[in-house]
Amino acid sequence: MCLNHNQTPNPSHFEDSDAANAPAHRDIAWNDYKDLIAGMRFFDPHIHMVSRTTDDYQAMYQAGIVALIEPAFWVGQPRTGLSSFKDYYSSLVGWERFRSSQFGIKHYCTMGLNSREANNEPLAEQVMEILPLYVYKEGVVGIGEIGFDDQTPAEEKYFRLQLELAKEAKLPVQIHTPHRDKKKGTERSMAIALEHGIDPSWVIVDHNNEETVKSVLDQGFWAAFTIYPFTKMGNERMVKVVEQYGPERIMVNSAADWGISDPLAIPKTAALMKMRGISTDTIVKVTYQNAIDAFGKSGQIDVNDFDQSANNDLTAKFHGNSILRGGQQPVANKNSLLIQ
Repeated sequence: MCLNHNQTPNPSHFEDSDAANAPAHRDIAWNDYKDLIAGMRFFDPHIHMVSRTTDDYQAMYQAGIVALIEPAFWVGQPRTGLSSFKDYYSSLVGWERFRSSQFGIKHYCTMGLNSREANNEPLAEQVMEILPLYVYKEGVVGIGEIGFDDQTPAEEKYFRLQLELAKEAKLPVQIHTPHRDKKKGTERSMAIALEHGIDPSWVIVDHNNEETVKSVLDQGFWAAFTIYPFTKMGNERMVKVVEQYGPERIMVNSAADWGISDPLAIPKTAALMKMRGISTDTIVKVTYQNAIDAFGKSGQIDVNDFDQSANNDLTAKFHGNSILRGGQQPVANKNSLLIQ
């Protein structure tokens, strides 16, 4: 069955067996198919909201995203001193947490020294001294994203130190697998985690692809997949991974940052899975429940908070600052040509 772009799709059309045989459309319009996932909830366990706008928050909430995890990461250029790390970490447990709540989305984060900046050893040593001040903060659900970039000795040194910090803090670990020589870096990361005596069920190995997923799952780790345009994984590939491996210990994220990325990657992937005949139970696992089960080991996640997050006063302030400006109304009419 084929729909034209002026026809409203009926979700029930994709519930039967012929959905699995639906042709691969190259021009599917999100607005035509988002009704397939109406009423579903999503949890994005890796998204960099410091790089996103208020429009993104509104669109994410409307698409069903109720919670997210923002990992500490490299922000596009090297930080030059410890103070910039302090301010950044403080924003993850402060302003960004507040800003997200104002749009009805529960915000969590993971704290860590990213692999790229681990190569600045003098600064990395200072960062390691302050990290314990942040990992015990409210809303911190793991140590991350840590691991390898160029797979240097310095990266390994600080990866190991942060694994020990995770053990002390009793927090899950979120591993960034390298963009280059990914299979080697993934295997090395898992081997080091096991060497440090960390239970694989406490480790989320991120940015997987078809080359790494089997080994990650076989060794008992969580396998996270980043749906990111042109690099990492497209959501058609993600559908095939879930069809092959099922939903156990697999989760989907967007990692949406300052690059060409999509903060709606999870709901779009869910809609595509629905189109391709994947069961609702499986979709819920890989786009919502598995993230809660993995990062919930931190003791910080209560799904009841997701219902409360939509009832915030948008005129509230954080350190005297509101998300509103002057006489702004909380919700602007995005469909109007006039901006008033």
